[in-house]
Amino acid sequence: MLSRRNFLTVAVGVAAAGGLTACAKKDDDASDSSSSSGGSKTISLGFSQVGSESGWRSANTTSVKDAAKEAGYNLKFSDAQQKQENQISAIRSYIAQKVDVIAFSPVVVTGWDAILKEAKAAKIPVVLTDRSVETSDESLYVTLVGSDFTDEGRRAGKILEKVLEKAGHKGPVKIAQLEGTTGAAPAIERAKGFKEVMDADHKDDWKIVVSQTGDFTRAGGKQVMAAFLQSNPDVNVLFAHNDDMAIGAIQSIEAAGKKPGKDILIVSIDGVKDGFVAMSEGKINAIVECNPLLGPQLMDTVKKVKNGEKVERWIKTKEGDFMQDQAKAALPSRKY
Repeated sequence: MLSRRNFLTVAVGVAAAGGLTACAKKDDDASDSSSSSGGSKTISLGFSQVGSESGWRSANTTSVKDAAKEAGYNLKFSDAQQKQENQISAIRSYIAQKVDVIAFSPVVVTGWDAILKEAKAAKIPVVLTDRSVETSDESLYVTLVGSDFTDEGRRAGKILEKVLEKAGHKGPVKIAQLEGTTGAAPAIERAKGFKEVMDADHKDDWKIVVSQTGDFTRAGGKQVMAAFLQSNPDVNVLFAHNDDMAIGAIQSIEAAGKKPGKDILIVSIDGVKDGFVAMSEGKINAIVECNPLLGPQLMDTVKKVKNGEKVERWIKTKEGDFMQDQAKAALPSRKY
């Protein structure tokens, strides 16, 4: 897997020359431009998205499409609907269409070597967005444009300390964890970072008493939280790997006659607008931001990769953390 501490700079090859192939049938709309400014050939970008499982993902898709249109790229977009086989098929289609660059946000971290080798053999550079992969050969992709999920988990642990202090909590901290999609990089790494803080500073007073995937969806968060409350009615903290699962969980907490944000303190990750609304209502105590607006950074990276310029191995996004008392002031400025 890509080391998220590795900032080595690598040179990338220029994508194979040749005329653009006519657009094949796509899973979604594509930005279609004949030329970019200055009369140079339009960059053709194949992008495979994970799906549309959350508000964050929808904002990410919009950012990619808008940025591609603004840049004048010919964007071939596909929605994998949370299935790795759909992404592999889409990437293989982009190879057949001889796009200049392939970008994708992988559903899970493993199982990519074969298709990435096909792209390399076709001399089409690959850029990862949002999520990393595990591979036997890191030269199979050029760079990752995205967040440090492990650090987001650490930040969630540190901000929970502030939440507990502000709430005046005394005694054991019994944590329910709503995990993201099993095998996905953000799920693995957010859990890892959070546990690092627990192990280093809270061995005696914090305990994850129950943990299960909610697949990053509101419906999953609602269903799993209801089960949590049946098996562990004394949990007093919820750590959700994204806002959508936290919002779903809030429905189950209220249905059980408890007050989210008070009886059960809630920390989540993402920073979507609906998360801030819930926080402004006192139902979420803190949010660790994960910025989905990667489109402009991705298009800039694609251009550099296409031109054979050097890029960083990992291009980070800028993010912040928010406590409940900051929600109302921050809400009007939320762009997603």
